[in-house]
Amino acid sequence: MKNDALSTRKPRADAQRNRDLIVQVAKAAFTEHGAGASLDDIAKSSGVGSGTLYRHFPTREALLEAVYHAEVDKLADAAEEFSRELPPLEALKAWLLLFIDYLATKKIIAAALQSLIGGPGNLFDESLSRVHGAVKTIFDRAVEAGEIREDVNPVDVLRALVGVTFFGTSGGAKDGATRLMEILIQGSRP
Repeated sequence: MKNDALSTRKPRADAQRNRDLIVQVAKAAFTEHGAGASLDDIAKSSGVGSGTLYRHFPTREALLEAVYHAEVDKLADAAEEFSRELPPLEALKAWLLLFIDYLATKKIIAAALQSLIGGPGNLFDESLSRVHGAVKTIFDRAVEAGEIREDVNPVDVLRALVGVTFFGTSGGAKDGATRLMEILIQGSRP
């Protein structure tokens, strides 16, 4: 019974901070160096020992998945936050820029998970509905404000950005996706 209490107990605040920092540093490392980034370097840059990193993330796969989940959570939370704090069109642009950043992370993680565990299928399937819900929320608000035409399908906009990001040249994919986002927004105006 005591073990059940320990497994459901929330982590200590410092342990949660360490975990969050490791995930943040890992995202930057995986983005810069690919999925093979040194876990020891990630621990060092996070200001924790390797033991702390491995206690939170026993495998590279676990850390990659945590980075991916953190990015999906950030996207979902941002749709609500941007809707509260920004005018509709600015909220949409800010969210789409965050989506482009998410795509860069997903691209790295997809390749890594493919080689590590034979595919990211379930991981990506679980997040798809959250991403679709977030984009629908942010687009609906822009449509209601008269900033975006009603006939624009938000998923089509995401597909276009995915295409440019995944199939563009590696150095200019993010810049190309950002330019395309501006074009798509202008073309979607009433």
